[in-house]
Amino acid sequence: MSDLPALGPASNDGDDAAQPPQVPYYRMDIGEGELSTLATRMLSGFALDSVGGKAAPMWMRPFPGKVASVQFAVLPVGWIGEWHDSPKPQWVVPLSGRWFIETQDGNRVEMGPGDIHWGEDIGGRRIDGNGGHRSGQLGDAPCVQLMLQFEAGTPGPAGEQGDAG
Repeated sequence: MSDLPALGPASNDGDDAAQPPQVPYYRMDIGEGELSTLATRMLSGFALDSVGGKAAPMWMRPFPGKVASVQFAVLPVGWIGEWHDSPKPQWVVPLSGRWFIETQDGNRVEMGPGDIHWGEDIGGRRIDGNGGHRSGQLGDAPCVQLMLQFEAGTPGPAGEQGDAG
């Protein structure tokens, strides 16, 4: 089992406020050998824009695709999600508590509040009937997550840079 590094803060070249930031996230999809895999990536493509009214511009990055659902999930203490595919392409952001993901290629990551995860390990190879990934709650507090699920076929993040960390 290989643990991935923790995500760091959003960054830009030399912390120059005039340069677009890059935001680290974990990406889970189908990789070599049609197995689920995890990697750290940097989301780029941010542009200054206002949310409206007199709000000052801030760095924003739209995400294409049609949202299928927005859900809050609570993983109770001790919860384990045995091998399963992501139900849809989705962003998962833990709001409180901690959780983990393990993929078929042997990678594992633990996430907490503010970490960002893109999941699209859909339709990969099965090993002993198991596909996708395992996930579960960690620690002595439930893990509360925000899940933004997209319609099938929504492409993963574009404009990403290689491994973060």
